[in-house]
Amino acid sequence: MTSAVLEIRTRVRRRRALVVGGVLLAVVILAAVTLSVGDYPLAPADVWRTLWGGGDRAQSYVVFQVRLPRLTMALIVGAALGAAGALLQSLLRNPLAGPDLLGISGGAGAAAVFAMLILGLGGPLLAVAAFAAGIVVAAFLLLAGRHRADGGYRLILAGVGVAFLSIAITNYLMVRAQVELAQAALVWLTGSLASTPWWNVATVAVVVLLAVPAVVACARWLPLTQMGAPTAASLGVRTSTVRLVTVFTAVLLTSVTCAFVGPIAFIALCAPAIARPLLGHGAIGVGTSAAIGAGLLTAADLVAQFAIPGYAMPVGVVTGAIGAVFLLWLLATSKGRNL
Repeated sequence: MTSAVLEIRTRVRRRRALVVGGVLLAVVILAAVTLSVGDYPLAPADVWRTLWGGGDRAQSYVVFQVRLPRLTMALIVGAALGAAGALLQSLLRNPLAGPDLLGISGGAGAAAVFAMLILGLGGPLLAVAAFAAGIVVAAFLLLAGRHRADGGYRLILAGVGVAFLSIAITNYLMVRAQVELAQAALVWLTGSLASTPWWNVATVAVVVLLAVPAVVACARWLPLTQMGAPTAASLGVRTSTVRLVTVFTAVLLTSVTCAFVGPIAFIALCAPAIARPLLGHGAIGVGTSAAIGAGLLTAADLVAQFAIPGYAMPVGVVTGAIGAVFLLWLLATSKGRNL
């Protein structure tokens, strides 16, 4: 191995370490702010003491029962969506390939609303319904884009169609539902982290942890598949298997988060787009995208809670605004003009 190659590898690793370290530091700062601010403000020292069991009863309740579950859910959901977006964008080689624009979130959301309003289901059963619908949508998209040179863009167009169909189905279900149920479903559809119990956090965390080995495997396989099917096969990687595992993993991460906090928009689209230029060298950056997604959702939740004094918005409103700005920026760049 030449010294030039070693130098490039060292430079890439150093840059990756700096980027990951900076992102994690930002996430820690956001987490500290989240635990400190609110109607019952706490100093950072009080938060730290309470986390280690030294706070009084009021501080312990605020930290462990109100703020920490919400923060933990934001971190887990943001990381899951960031990883799912990075996997899909890397697989399809398209910066617009995300669960939102591909219709996966919309299909999962429509199925969850049907289960909620018509079948009266809740909790883990919502995740099962959302996952089943996400798999159906993903299978349809894979069929729509197979054996085509422009499969990535065909998938985007098919996904937009699925998203509009999901909106129509959801609107029909909302119209025929009782007012109280429709109002609760509307808040859920917007995407909200409010009133998050620990059992919800634990359920999502278990599913995400179970998906981590598949995410790591996909992150290793995807760069090889991008070299072409013959080259990947010579290295012992089957592109069809990688495609199925990647889609299955992305759908699982999207569906389980959608079932418990609603279809939070654009985190999966924005996080990988931020990670790629930071890392450089065409890196996939699944782990970095996950960390950025966690930070984005935590920051968005802070804005949703405190941007308007006396009024807390659903976090999906803020992430939707972030996504709109991101899409406008993408269209304004040279890359966006070539889409």
